[in-house]
Amino acid sequence: MAAVRDASAVMAAPAQIVVDGVSHLYRPPRGRAVLALERVSLEVQNREFIALLGPSGCGKSTLLYLIGGFLPAETGAIRVDGNPVAGPGPDRGIVFQHFALFPWKTVRGNILYGLERQGMPREEREKRALDFIELVGLSGFEDSFPSQLSGGMRQRCAIARTLAFDPKILLMDEPFGALDAQTRGLMQSELLRIWQRTPKTVIFVTHDVQEAVYLADRVAVMSARPGRIKTIVDTKFDKTDPHVHKAKAFVEKVDELWDLVKDEALKAQGVRAP
Repeated sequence: MAAVRDASAVMAAPAQIVVDGVSHLYRPPRGRAVLALERVSLEVQNREFIALLGPSGCGKSTLLYLIGGFLPAETGAIRVDGNPVAGPGPDRGIVFQHFALFPWKTVRGNILYGLERQGMPREEREKRALDFIELVGLSGFEDSFPSQLSGGMRQRCAIARTLAFDPKILLMDEPFGALDAQTRGLMQSELLRIWQRTPKTVIFVTHDVQEAVYLADRVAVMSARPGRIKTIVDTKFDKTDPHVHKAKAFVEKVDELWDLVKDEALKAQGVRAP
């Protein structure tokens, strides 16, 4: 059994990611501008697994893309390892909800593509691709195309492709949202297994409360738009316990977070909480 994560040791380290007073305004080609985020501040420690949880449209994905450098921070600042984020970089890998695989490339080809772009020598990149195919449990499917894989297998391939870069930070935008409930549960356990073998800093966007509690060290609950950090809740459980979902403390934590999210979801719909 893998060792339980030492959250106190994680929290003692200096913050790897610092989001400081960030606001973001969407300016669509037509219609009025929309304030997506307002004065968001967040610190994430090295090798911490943090979930962003909140109602639809609260800016979870926007915050993730700002950290990834795909959007500019208009107000405030974002720093990674003390350096301002000025754009995407190899230190931050991202996994999207809809796989984003090349349909004309095999599993091996999808993973090799980025390594080739990096200029990695052929022998090294071939070995690296096979290592990560094995890590995510796709051995035997190296020459399969995405259309020949299940949804869970395609997402495993997407995760392997991102991990092959060896980024320090893994950004995950509702990566299991398109999967059926059974596959989603299996992929959650698989992600924890992979994380324990290749520990990285993970920021995980989800709207699923139980998923957030199960996967994360801490959960940042976001308010209805404009998104703010409403509160941050510790979710320290032994994730290696196969019965953790049934534990009284786990169920109570899920209920606590659900109440927080429900209040914001009602606000987003213009309904006053009872």
